[in-house]
Amino acid sequence: MRYYIIAGETSGDLHGANLIKSLKKEDPEAEFQIVGGDQMEAAAGVPVFIHTSEMAFMGFIEVLKNLRSISKNLKKVKADIQRYQPDTVILIDFPGFNMKIAEFAKRLGIRVCYYISPKIWAWNQKRVYKIKKVVDHMFCILPFEVKFYKEFRYDVDYVGNPLLDAISAYKFQPDFRERNGLDQSPIIALLPGSRKMEIEHLLPEMVGLYDRFPAHQIVIAGAPNFDLSLYQRYIGDYPIKVVFDQTYDLLKNAEAAAVTSGTATLETALLRVPQVVVYKANPITVMIARQVIKVQFISLVNLINNYLSVIELIQQDCTTSNIGDELGRLIADPEHRASVLENYDVLIEKMGSPGASEKTAKLIVEYMQGE
Repeated sequence: MRYYIIAGETSGDLHGANLIKSLKKEDPEAEFQIVGGDQMEAAAGVPVFIHTSEMAFMGFIEVLKNLRSISKNLKKVKADIQRYQPDTVILIDFPGFNMKIAEFAKRLGIRVCYYISPKIWAWNQKRVYKIKKVVDHMFCILPFEVKFYKEFRYDVDYVGNPLLDAISAYKFQPDFRERNGLDQSPIIALLPGSRKMEIEHLLPEMVGLYDRFPAHQIVIAGAPNFDLSLYQRYIGDYPIKVVFDQTYDLLKNAEAAAVTSGTATLETALLRVPQVVVYKANPITVMIARQVIKVQFISLVNLINNYLSVIELIQQDCTTSNIGDELGRLIADPEHRASVLENYDVLIEKMGSPGASEKTAKLIVEYMQGE
């Protein structure tokens, strides 16, 4: 079968790559056309049609500023789908873009599979009615999403979380410190996000932690779609290292971490690294978001557990001082540290076992063969 797979950002690229590998096992004749990143390209063995670095815009204001680019990409992908004539379109998260593609593919009579549900439970829940019309099969990765969709009489498949797959398959580097010129002193990991906007807003607050923790090494997890020069712009004269494509190794070696809200908060928890969740964006974007978002927390760790498991510092609270205070507690207060780790135990039990990519691929092939 012919699969057209779209992932618009770095985390989706990782999950898309694992799904492609599983689809190849389930369907030896599989052919792919992809919108994604380097990992999907390597897994599929074909060049990406559009790279994630040209796609990922986050926040209301940021999207408005880049409407021309988004519109251009939509037109290009729609034309490419018509040319390629896939048996199914597989959409991975990235709802602003992918829901438009779902609607387009449905009009063409192409089956639509959605892997990693849009977070419609967080805001504008009426979008579920559009999903019911244009998405043939939804594959959810968060436990509470199944119940949410059931309230709207929409049957979905819960496949587990692909991060469990990625972590269980990852080969950790025993020489990580030596390879990156790090000594044996404890590490504080900084994960400022995979979008330029996130890095611009959060890294200036993060680098100041160097002065707060002189006994620690401060190390940044660099996003693969950017180079060192972007980070150096904010690091300045601080002797802070940046490591690329080694986030799991960095977390595995870290005593604590400051993590931008998003998928990385869940990865950090699954690797059992005490963290403080941070987020800062354009003030207008945040003001609008606070009006429409219906959930109590922003981090996946807290959302899945449904209680405050890790501290969140948002917007004006996201300062070097506040981040440093919470990291200090995570490092020096044994009771606080133990409490966070116990919260992670609850999370890990809820998440279940690895196998999301395999389950999703198997279901997609079964559904396509049966239709």
